[in-house]
Amino acid sequence: MEYSRTSLLQFFCISLLSFFLCAQARWHYHTEHHHKHSRPPHKIISTISEPPTPAPEPSAVPSDDGSTNNASGVFDVRRFGAVGDGVTDDTEAFKMAWDTACQVDGAVILVPYGQKFMIQSTIFTGPCQGGLVLQVDGTIMPPDGPDSWPQKNSRRQWLVFYRINEMSLQGGGVIDGRGEKWWDLPCKPHKAIRFFMSTNLTVQGIKVKNSPQFNFRFDNCRNVHVESIHITAPALSPNTDGIHIENTNDVEIYNSVISNGDDCVSIGSGCYNVDIRNITCGPSHGISIGSLGNHNSRACVSNVTVRDSVIRVSDNGVRIKTWQGGSGAVSGITFSNIHMDNVRNPIIIDQFYCLSKECTNQTSAVSVSDILYENIKGTYNIRSPPMHFACSDSVPCTNLTMSDVELLPAEGDLVLDPFCWNAYGELPTLTIPPVSCLMEGIPRSILNNEVGYC
Repeated sequence: MEYSRTSLLQFFCISLLSFFLCAQARWHYHTEHHHKHSRPPHKIISTISEPPTPAPEPSAVPSDDGSTNNASGVFDVRRFGAVGDGVTDDTEAFKMAWDTACQVDGAVILVPYGQKFMIQSTIFTGPCQGGLVLQVDGTIMPPDGPDSWPQKNSRRQWLVFYRINEMSLQGGGVIDGRGEKWWDLPCKPHKAIRFFMSTNLTVQGIKVKNSPQFNFRFDNCRNVHVESIHITAPALSPNTDGIHIENTNDVEIYNSVISNGDDCVSIGSGCYNVDIRNITCGPSHGISIGSLGNHNSRACVSNVTVRDSVIRVSDNGVRIKTWQGGSGAVSGITFSNIHMDNVRNPIIIDQFYCLSKECTNQTSAVSVSDILYENIKGTYNIRSPPMHFACSDSVPCTNLTMSDVELLPAEGDLVLDPFCWNAYGELPTLTIPPVSCLMEGIPRSILNNEVGYC
């Protein structure tokens, strides 16, 4: 069959245009789901506002047979056998999806909207290709309580991500810890989500509820960005810390809502360069550094900022807690622009932290110095003084600075005096109530000894 030159030219142009449009569509889809490596710019927030909790739309719409196009780098867990009925064990399907996507640069593991996936205790290991995204738009949950937990599986952890670089856990879905049947048990139940020895991590948009113990835990990690997450658990659920970090540095926790039975954010030993901003916290135990120095251990925490946040109806506001007998230092801490709403201990340093009445007095302690409290205002529960500085007999707290602090009783007109023990610092402005118990200068015991070297 013969063709004219005009016909051949038209055919060539149409084919070229179709290829361009397909390539452009694929590029547009994939860039919407590709992990972003850059950090958002640090913008100073001038007012305290309720952090957003967006629920993103489902990121991919699979075909009727549950498949998605692997050519686009999207791996739907249903293609690997996941059922998503909330009863069937989908663990192996998730592991297969992980192992496959782990080998593809910029891959997206899709947990689809509208379905519930039950997963056993699992470790997702790396290293993987860069930019891996776990897109949770549906619900992920463990077996329902200890009786349903397989004997061969660890009860100390559930979802663990190990040795991962450049990963994003994101989406508008829910991670349901189903912790109700664990909370009354004497044994320590599992943590919901743990990142271990990993770098360049992003957690964004996810909702986590009813974790048996810690919701998120980051151990030995670097470059962690948490944004717009929502964590909920009953106020009396034990040890349900929202986000706990240990030996982890360069951390950003922004624009999130946390309500639970323990600390909203807890910062353990070995952490530095931590920026916490625009958090709505409570009911809870507040935002804490520590506890540090347990079992005579050495602990170092530095360069931590908590700002532009709200703490409401909580046992504590901003807290530093250390055990007697420890060593090391907490230094370079800033608590700024924080609103307290009916908080029992809005500002507290406790170097005599103890969980029983059997703790004996010890001379060594983790030193606490260079702590700035500025623009902290609101109300406190009248059962405790609004400021509580209980510092070590041998290692006093030093360089405590309080500026623009105004704390009034939530009920009645009686303003309680702050409590100070061996605490040194300065008051650039008047505080309400006045902190007349804060001593000036630097104690001789600090000048004559190298205390708190880290």
